[in-house]
Amino acid sequence: MKKFVLMATVLATALFGMSVAGRAANLEANIDVSTQTMTVSKYGQVVYRWSVSTARKGYFTPRGSYRPQWTARMWYSRKYDNSPMPYSVFFHGGFAIHGTGAIRNLGRPASHGCVRLHPANAATFYAMVKEAGFGNTRIVVTN
Repeated sequence: MKKFVLMATVLATALFGMSVAGRAANLEANIDVSTQTMTVSKYGQVVYRWSVSTARKGYFTPRGSYRPQWTARMWYSRKYDNSPMPYSVFFHGGFAIHGTGAIRNLGRPASHGCVRLHPANAATFYAMVKEAGFGNTRIVVTN
């Protein structure tokens, strides 16, 4: 059996140019603040492109490359009047990608700094992060 696993690994490396372990889920969310969009790629292939709302005037959404720090199926903001934050994926301190009820504002800056999504899209992304794992997920926020 060990020979079979070794041969399968060698074959996968030859065919795909990487080890089987290297084929673990690779999930990336690219948030473009200038276009107010989030593009989700899995294994380098774009699977979703959604409208988002990032920070409005007077607030900021942190730029950079992050890994998820923690998730919450439902979170209530301690800082902003217990506002609901469904399907939260926290990536930098208290900043998260999460669902919003203010879907009419998607596509333009409207948040206190978080990345807001339609609740259905937030649920999809949340499930993808849970499946891929924090170590295999990258969140990139650019201008």
